[in-house]
Amino acid sequence: MMTTATRGRRVLALLVGVGLVLTACASPVGTNRADPKVVLRELGQSATTTGEPTWETRNVLLEQGMFEEYEERPEDVQAALHKAMVASGGDPDLLFALAELSFLHGQTAAKPSYQLAAAVYAYAFLFPEGSGSSPGRFDPRLRIAADLYNWAVMAAFLSEDGSSVVPRSGTFDLPFGKIDVAFDPASLRAGDRELYELTPLAELEVYGLAMRYRWPGIGAPLAAKNRPIDASKPGRDIIASRLQVPLTALLRISEARRALVQGKPLEAQLEVHLPWDGESVTIAGEQVPLENQPSAALALTFTGMPIMEVEMLGFLGRVTGAFKDRAPLVSITAYRPGLIPVVFVHGTGSSVVRWAEMYNRLAADPAIRSRYQFWFFQYDSGNPIALSALRLRESLTAAVARLDPEGKDPAMRRMVLIGHSQGGLLVKMQAISSGERFWNGVSATPLERLTVTDATRKLFRSALFVEPLPEVSRVIFVCTPHRGSFVAGRNFIANLTRRMLHIPVVLAEAGADLARNEPQARVIPSAVDNMSPRNPFIKVLQDIPVAPSITVNSIVAVEGDGPVEAGDDGVVKYSSAHIEPVESELVVKSSHSTQGNPHTIEEVRRILRLHAGVKPGGPLHETR
Repeated sequence: MMTTATRGRRVLALLVGVGLVLTACASPVGTNRADPKVVLRELGQSATTTGEPTWETRNVLLEQGMFEEYEERPEDVQAALHKAMVASGGDPDLLFALAELSFLHGQTAAKPSYQLAAAVYAYAFLFPEGSGSSPGRFDPRLRIAADLYNWAVMAAFLSEDGSSVVPRSGTFDLPFGKIDVAFDPASLRAGDRELYELTPLAELEVYGLAMRYRWPGIGAPLAAKNRPIDASKPGRDIIASRLQVPLTALLRISEARRALVQGKPLEAQLEVHLPWDGESVTIAGEQVPLENQPSAALALTFTGMPIMEVEMLGFLGRVTGAFKDRAPLVSITAYRPGLIPVVFVHGTGSSVVRWAEMYNRLAADPAIRSRYQFWFFQYDSGNPIALSALRLRESLTAAVARLDPEGKDPAMRRMVLIGHSQGGLLVKMQAISSGERFWNGVSATPLERLTVTDATRKLFRSALFVEPLPEVSRVIFVCTPHRGSFVAGRNFIANLTRRMLHIPVVLAEAGADLARNEPQARVIPSAVDNMSPRNPFIKVLQDIPVAPSITVNSIVAVEGDGPVEAGDDGVVKYSSAHIEPVESELVVKSSHSTQGNPHTIEEVRRILRLHAGVKPGGPLHETR
């Protein structure tokens, strides 16, 4: 029989042996000096950035004695952590760890129930709703939890092929129970259009835009295609048919933390929020911003667009397929009373894509996007300028009548037109009183005395006898050839354009009509002809001032370092783009295509803020 003394000697020997083993195996504790960026990168690891748990989650696993076990039995460990969280009354550290671990396991094991659980845990961590403490404003887990929630909501409602998000009602499985989700399909509407094929923006890389804007907040950022709710009833809106509408999916979980702790049924409402309906929501009495990625949605809109066909064949009037019937005037948002229309008009051989960089920046300014709506005019830019200007006038008039039929919206009477190059000439045609000057440059015979059809007479009168549009209160000219372009003045370019251009039927008929009266009349010039400094049209237009009721701003591009007055942008001379009087003129060191130049963009932004009455002196980059 072992005596007490013998037992004591053996225990002591065992302890000494263990100590020797621990001493031999333990790593030394210390530090190495490193680049702070390396240290911060290590401290900043998370499920959403590096695919590894944060140090805070690792600490929880170690504190609970489950670190090594998690590698082998992740679901059992998460179940144990869930019980510990319930027993603790909803400890925030445990909630965050559960959110991160559920998210990672949901991805690795391809189990949507764990993805949805991650959203529930993250929501409970972010919004205690009176059940425990909230994370501090400097707690890095605050942003990580929001990203976990946003990504988890997106992943939980993915389609079977993973290409889109499919919002739906139903009872969904969770690792620890179920959650009832309600969803109203009627919320998938934008004005008179329905939204479909919701694309997750968090998975998209963006190219072609120098600036990418993200509005950090809560919810899964998505973009949706749109189509008329009833094709036979187009409604009042003029939203572009190929526009990818940005939106945010929010899973609002009723008292998530209290329900988790008390084991009550979980109930949630899946909501879809459009940015023009509001940029924040109220959760537990707190205004919370909604996550949005407008730059990604804009880039997705133009993905796959055949730029060559739209621009070059559009210039020649030879666009085919769906783009042949493109709407002349489209909006980027649903109509909202009180927002001032800003209308972008592209130049020769160009398209609405050229305005993408500028729109991207302007829409990022809360002071601008809360006061303006953005419209884009698209046209066959080889047609005579008077005809394209008439199409712009008709489109603007029709849009105002369609959106504000009773004339109750004063914002419609504060319209801003922005025209680049030839587009600036189309804009000027909306802001002048021409009298008979254009017609006298075409014919020596008064229009009423010509033997022409009623349709021809109406066309000439509408296109060549113009008055300022009452809705227009400001115009911005960008690289506009008010006295013509020296490039357009080169005969071989004009002759080549004339041979390749497809003349619209309406012009061919009107030309034949007029030729019967005056055989020598040359009445079907191209836009290139019109912009030659020798052309009668540009000579007449340059001498007609903008109506005094309309404010004028000018942006002129000049290349090189020589004297500005003798310079040009490669297409238009400064002496042609410069006009008087103007409220302001900015000379930008740039080539002719200056719409994406930061100095040009910031000048347009300054003008729009001024036009809307935003006081100067605020932050230069007022964005979210």
